[in-house]
Amino acid sequence: MDTSVVLMLFVSTLLCFAVLRRAARRTRPPAAVQLPTIEISDAAVARRALVDYADVFANRPFLPFPVALVTGRRRRRSDNLNSVPYGPHWRVLRRNLTAGIFHPSHLGLLAPLQRDAVEDLVAGISAGAVLVLRDVVYPAVFRLVARMCFGDGIGERQVRALRRVIREFVLDVGVANNVFPVSTLARLWHWRRIRRLLSSRRRQAELYLPLIDARRRMARRRGGDGGMFRPYVDALIDLRVPRDEESKEQRTALTDDEMVSLLMEFLGASTETVVSCIEWTLAHLVIDGEAQNKLRREVGDGEHIHGRSRTPPYMRAVILESLRLHPPVPLVIREVGAAPVLDELAMPMPAGGARVHFVIGDIGRDGKSWKDPDEFRPERFMAGGEAEGVGPLPGPKEVRMMPFGAGQRFCPGMGLAMAHVGLFVAALVCEFEWTPAPAAGGGVDLTQQDDFFNVLQSVTDETSVTGSKCG
Repeated sequence: MDTSVVLMLFVSTLLCFAVLRRAARRTRPPAAVQLPTIEISDAAVARRALVDYADVFANRPFLPFPVALVTGRRRRRSDNLNSVPYGPHWRVLRRNLTAGIFHPSHLGLLAPLQRDAVEDLVAGISAGAVLVLRDVVYPAVFRLVARMCFGDGIGERQVRALRRVIREFVLDVGVANNVFPVSTLARLWHWRRIRRLLSSRRRQAELYLPLIDARRRMARRRGGDGGMFRPYVDALIDLRVPRDEESKEQRTALTDDEMVSLLMEFLGASTETVVSCIEWTLAHLVIDGEAQNKLRREVGDGEHIHGRSRTPPYMRAVILESLRLHPPVPLVIREVGAAPVLDELAMPMPAGGARVHFVIGDIGRDGKSWKDPDEFRPERFMAGGEAEGVGPLPGPKEVRMMPFGAGQRFCPGMGLAMAHVGLFVAALVCEFEWTPAPAAGGGVDLTQQDDFFNVLQSVTDETSVTGSKCG
């Protein structure tokens, strides 16, 4: 090989390593993220920690990702609801979301958007076609969430751009989580994806800020929402938060960074949790044809698809069983600095505190709490079943499953997520009969993909299904 070519390759390699070292220094998590990790898989210990010691277990890590998406002195003001410290700022953000967006009294205003989403989903499926379910479910769910976020006037081109960037972000986070703790050579191999994750903030801002400005101009012209569903971005524009954690009276508007963080969180979490539950639920219904037929008979009139009735009991049982087996995320993460607390829980506690992982998948499959814990049995949640009265949110006395977390920082979108899963699953089983793809040999591969969310490994024909038109 020519000497000049060898020299150029050597210099290029050195430059790549230099860039990686600078990126590692720039994005290295603060000391709190480097705390020792403790895993909790016992339901009783989880209940004591998240309920009895709720205030102590109220903080999540400063950096939930392996790289800092925002740098500089104002990084702390760029938290989303997931990472902001427990206190006045968190309470204002949480109240804004639960009272203004997720409150049950507002669900009726969502009906037109939900009907459009169901029609999108059904129209995207060809009878008899072999398909990967996520490929048709994700766009329909995301479009609904994007309209909840930015209003029903958002264009289809904008929705596609938002969807592409959010999906890339979720995939890149999964890769970075697996790459950053290992060798520099592995980082170099995956550098393109890590670099894309590092630049995700700029791409998000380029998309979100013009949409935010458009809503500001619209609000000034219209002077209100006219009784229609008020999108999340409008609530953020009007919101005033404490200037700092010590000041409860002085309020200030959200910064652009804060709004980008909160909108990204809303779009990603509201879509991924629903899509994850839908695809796991349909996978089990494909395997269990009797359960699929029973559910189809229950929702056959289609009333609740159009928001005219509550989730039927068997539908609710099917969704809860799916969530028990496959919670949307693998872990609930907290940071604790008070050593005596974990000592009281009979757990060894490092002197400087710890990062605590509640392994919610193991909790939902604990043989001490469930009969045949690995079996898909929706009937256990029906009247007379072993889990009658158990819901997606644990009560104060017992934890048997916690797919949306527990304690003070459980997922605020839990109720709406349950409603949306029921809405989409009902449409899928009403309109189509679902069977394994021919290449699957009569079965469905339930292998879980290692990702930021718990998703079905739907990248091969073996995980595809066939949807045939009912009737």
